[in-house]
Amino acid sequence: MAVKQTGRKIYKSMQGKQIDMDLLRQRNELTPAVGNAKVNARGDELGPGGKIIKKREDVLRDFYEDNVEPTEFEQSIKAPEPEVAPEQTASVEVEAPAPKARKAGQTKAQAKVEDEWMEDEDGNFVKRGD
Repeated sequence: MAVKQTGRKIYKSMQGKQIDMDLLRQRNELTPAVGNAKVNARGDELGPGGKIIKKREDVLRDFYEDNVEPTEFEQSIKAPEPEVAPEQTASVEVEAPAPKARKAGQTKAQAKVEDEWMEDEDGNFVKRGD
């Protein structure tokens, strides 16, 4: 159960005590993380004695400098795309049918069904565009 107060989330614990999670996170930002990662809760690299060797911002900057994004020229190894000559591509312009006015006593759903179906030369009802 979270209660908003001045932009912070205040949680109630099982005993009914209120806990400000943002304040708790800020207070323990420089505390070394549990485990063998040798970082603090913020993400700074720690050296002997818990001293900050490399700040979080430097770690992130180094990561993004070393890991280059893939280029747009890479292709999938699964299925190569066939090259299509420009003269083979044909553009077909399809004119959208104008919306029809509803008949008296007709619902929107009934009008939509009528717009989707049309009668062909033989008197059969087929979907528009087929």
